[in-house]
Amino acid sequence: MQSLTVQLGERSYPILIGSGLLRQPELLLPYLPRKKAVIVSNTTIAPLYLDCLAKGLRANGIEVVESVLPDGEQHKDLQTLNQIFDTLLGNRCERSTTLIALGGGVIGDMGGFAAACYQRGMPFIQVPTTLLSQVDSSVGGKTAINHPLGKNMVGAFYQPKIVLADTSTLNTLPDRELSSGLAEVIKYGLIRDLPFLEWLEHNVESLLERNPEALAFAIHRSCVNKAEVVAADERETGERALLNLGHTFGHAIETGMGYGEWLHGEAVAAGTMMAVALSRLKGWLDDADVHRIEHLLLRAKLPITGAPIAVDRYLELMRHDKKVEDGRLRLVLLKGVGSAIVSDDSSDAQIRVAIESRLPNA
Repeated sequence: MQSLTVQLGERSYPILIGSGLLRQPELLLPYLPRKKAVIVSNTTIAPLYLDCLAKGLRANGIEVVESVLPDGEQHKDLQTLNQIFDTLLGNRCERSTTLIALGGGVIGDMGGFAAACYQRGMPFIQVPTTLLSQVDSSVGGKTAINHPLGKNMVGAFYQPKIVLADTSTLNTLPDRELSSGLAEVIKYGLIRDLPFLEWLEHNVESLLERNPEALAFAIHRSCVNKAEVVAADERETGERALLNLGHTFGHAIETGMGYGEWLHGEAVAAGTMMAVALSRLKGWLDDADVHRIEHLLLRAKLPITGAPIAVDRYLELMRHDKKVEDGRLRLVLLKGVGSAIVSDDSSDAQIRVAIESRLPNA
């Protein structure tokens, strides 16, 4: 087992990474202030892992309540969120009851938002079961639900007490979901960790083959990067925005195509290439850089072209992004491979060219 800490003063918390951690409920016991917990999961993950976690906690004297939600990004909404509140209220859960999110990014985001809201805040634990959630969404305290007009537009910053990443859950992860998670792994290399990017270029096939040592290294290195950024800028007033490389374009794809049609990492990969195209247009990258990034994403079995949405629709959806300030669209771009900046000086014409260059049949 590997561990690291997200340094946030009195709200600091550990991230534990290793195989078989779900079978070690004693790791969670110090973070349960009362002997009652609600496990929130979904219809895909619950049959695989809910019983193991619940049995382990019950064997240690914990009363466990279960809330199983429908699976999919299309259910990351207010109606499904209310199902969690129904469970909490129906089982007379108190402010000191702990909510445990067992699943991927959707479950982590909704579980965390419910925990932030219920009785104005209850203890929250992340148990991520997908690569994307283990390397990104479970760390840092971003919680949210989607709105028809924009992804993750209703939410809160709310940190967990602990993140327990059991890498053995990746054995049941579909290949497409594994590749989706690699988009966020590659992101860390592109924005701030060139040695890690070079390691990925040598090891991406090992990750796709689910080599345990390679996966453990990639997850730990990704979490180290994320933890450092979150510790420096918890509420995304500066450096943390760099973690959104490709996300503004990608969220437009997810919203425009309908939530769930594109996986988050797929949309981020295509969005990253749009950000790369804009960076190239500004002269910050050369053609060799563009081909290098393209090649790695393709090897990771990720798309490098966006969804067939009209450019005007892309721009409309991007203007709903949380990173818009004073009406100006702030985009994460690459000053070079391994170095990112937040830029708000791109014209609509430049952004349009970048999007068009990455549309199908461009």
